[in-house]
Amino acid sequence: MKTVFVLNGPNLNLLGTREPQVYGAQTLADVQSLCERACAANGFALEFRQSNHEGALVDWIHEAGQLQAKGQLAGVILNAGAYTHTSIALHDAIKGTGITLIEVHISNVHAREAFRHHSCISPVAKAVMVGFGVNGYALAVAGLAQMQ
Repeated sequence: MKTVFVLNGPNLNLLGTREPQVYGAQTLADVQSLCERACAANGFALEFRQSNHEGALVDWIHEAGQLQAKGQLAGVILNAGAYTHTSIALHDAIKGTGITLIEVHISNVHAREAFRHHSCISPVAKAVMVGFGVNGYALAVAGLAQMQ
């Protein structure tokens, strides 16, 4: 059984309390449960992680690259939070490992502040999910299943 890494960046641990009018009322634990159900329905194991630290996300992408090279990883779903708009390090890690990655955003970043319109991740992502709320995670899992 292949694994899906779901990686969440800074401030996503605040889901449910941070700007619920933008991000909704679901918590990160709710997102994890949603991902568990989506992975089970698609025959995947789940590795679900969150960090407020860029280096941890980079390390996890490197780990995912090693698993993908061994045929053990279906892909990575990444909500990099604010690092989406600033992190060349995440871009380089994704590109360097060659992982299959779907970028996810809970809100429609293109309908928000101008600084959120640019993504350092999108050029190296296989696909981008934007504005579906937390259901975007489940849609991304289904998308990875279609890519297998």
